[in-house]
Amino acid sequence: MLLALAQWLAQDVRFFSVFNYITLRTVLAAMTALFISFLVGPTMIRKLAAYKIGQSIRSDGPQTHLVKAGTPTMGGALILTSIAITTLLWGDLHNHYVWVVLLTTLGFGVIGWVDDYRKVVHHNPKGLSAKAKIGWQSIIALLVGAYLWNAASLPAHTELIVPFFKLLVFPVSAVIFITLTYLVIVGTSNAVNLTDGLDGLAIMPTVMVSGALAIFAYVAGNAVFSKYLGIPYIPGAGELAVFCGAIAGAGLAFLWFNAYPAEVFMGDVGALALGAALGTVAVIVRQELVLFIMGGVFVVEAVSVMIQVASFKLTGKRVFRMAPLHHHYELKGWKETQVVVRFWIITMLLVLLGLATLKLR
Repeated sequence: MLLALAQWLAQDVRFFSVFNYITLRTVLAAMTALFISFLVGPTMIRKLAAYKIGQSIRSDGPQTHLVKAGTPTMGGALILTSIAITTLLWGDLHNHYVWVVLLTTLGFGVIGWVDDYRKVVHHNPKGLSAKAKIGWQSIIALLVGAYLWNAASLPAHTELIVPFFKLLVFPVSAVIFITLTYLVIVGTSNAVNLTDGLDGLAIMPTVMVSGALAIFAYVAGNAVFSKYLGIPYIPGAGELAVFCGAIAGAGLAFLWFNAYPAEVFMGDVGALALGAALGTVAVIVRQELVLFIMGGVFVVEAVSVMIQVASFKLTGKRVFRMAPLHHHYELKGWKETQVVVRFWIITMLLVLLGLATLKLR
């Protein structure tokens, strides 16, 4: 909206043409999302508390978590509100990639909202059934994959790129591309959701990864930079940097309220949506494997759950004291803040490694 206004004003006042620069709008998007979240956050938290939309705590988990029972949840609605408003304000609304990532994010947010609502309002511990949750996630992800395949103008826009190898790319068929898109979006969505178990644990890695993806999006959407760095040029992908900036700004603001001891929890409405957003951006800019690297903490958390479930079903024994992995370290004696900060540090290193793939090819 503001971009269209600036472009109209630029016809008479040259100064407004500066808003055509994606880099400027990315910074402004981050600042706008931050401001909206700070403005709306306190009121939303009070409303959630007034409606007694509180988090339930696992009785078999770390005993230190029992004091968190009743803390307002579904705070992810604050993040999504900030991201949506900011993207509509600063994004190019004629860009189809902007709408793909925004609608995918909101779609997964709706799934998470229904799940949270059933848990905390209807007091149904199961929330949305696993079958229904995965089913709706699958529908959205498959539609995104099919759309992106049909929207691709060159084979390079669908090829699988291997990090650190400049010429190692694999052409894929429609079935493989759509399947890979499905796995990335649904997998990342649920991995972020599993990671969201400690105060601030999931949101800061999300901010860091989204910031890195903003760089990849900007490079992929720039003909000169993409050619120089040897990655596919994807016209229009640069606008996703604005969206990623909005995620970063909204995420940092949410961290203000979610830092230990948390005033509000993200809930599935936020975690599922943010994971899907990261996965969708990664698919569009052809950096699925780099996302796997940068989001290593999310990957390990999800894998720890799969290993724990498989081991218990096959042998009756548990590999970890508790899954996801962050609870394992808590039960080993790490303080919650130690787990969170150490996982942040690991994510920072992994993000830097991911960014290194831009040049190390």
